[in-house]
Amino acid sequence: MLNRNHLIILFIFLVAFDLFIWSLIIFNNQNKNLEVYFFDIGQGDSEMVILPGNVKVLIDGGPDKKILSELADVLSPTDRYIDLIILSHPQMDHFAGLIDVLKRYKIGAFIYNGRAGEAKAFKDLENAIKENLKENGALKIILAQSDKIKYRDNVFDVLSPPKEFLASKELNDTTLVLRLSIGNFRALFTGDIGENIEKYLVENFNIGADVLKVGHHGSKFSSGEEFLKKTNPKISVIEVGKNSYGHPTTQTLTRLANIGSQIFRTDFDGIIKLVIHNNAINIFKKKW
Repeated sequence: MLNRNHLIILFIFLVAFDLFIWSLIIFNNQNKNLEVYFFDIGQGDSEMVILPGNVKVLIDGGPDKKILSELADVLSPTDRYIDLIILSHPQMDHFAGLIDVLKRYKIGAFIYNGRAGEAKAFKDLENAIKENLKENGALKIILAQSDKIKYRDNVFDVLSPPKEFLASKELNDTTLVLRLSIGNFRALFTGDIGENIEKYLVENFNIGADVLKVGHHGSKFSSGEEFLKKTNPKISVIEVGKNSYGHPTTQTLTRLANIGSQIFRTDFDGIIKLVIHNNAINIFKKKW
């Protein structure tokens, strides 16, 4: 016969088990809306786009393994699969966290611009990609300007780099600039591009966007006036942490304010989640 203490323990176990089962049901439901996350990973970039149908696209991984705890807040405990990982360009504050992600998660494909990084840790990334490809049958794909990633009605257009930028000695110039389109919604992911790449985009593409991932953590050398006028984002997100560069700069913040964009910062706001439904953008913030 169970005594009272045993009954209490059993009750707690059953409640916990019930909550666990319900969490699995909730997490495993396929999302019907587009979700965009900007992760709070310090001085670096990392975003995740979850397309309707639960297709997960991770863009960059930040400077270290903090990305793992950020992913754990978004994905269910049993979900260890990411459909696409995209590296915007091979600098430490964008690729280093991906080494741990590739060791923890199975992936469908790793996408990058084909350039090797100059930091020694880039070799560790290459080894992690190789192991994931070997164990899980993932693909490694090189993309450049004019390429597309398409899933149902969701399209990532690669706006840059063309060949001349891809050959640049400045790795920021080689950034894969991605425009996400679904229905009337547009989001622009700009990595670390500077005003020279912004000028090229203004002259060659329709870059109007509802959401802008602000270039180069809010550097004064990015987010030029003409570029911001053409993108005219309702929402601008700056991914930034403690740094010695003065990011985000007063100049950039002023230019964003002058176009009336709503500004969010991962150092102030934590994880920023956007849910797009019926042309409405719902904004959620989570800071510890």
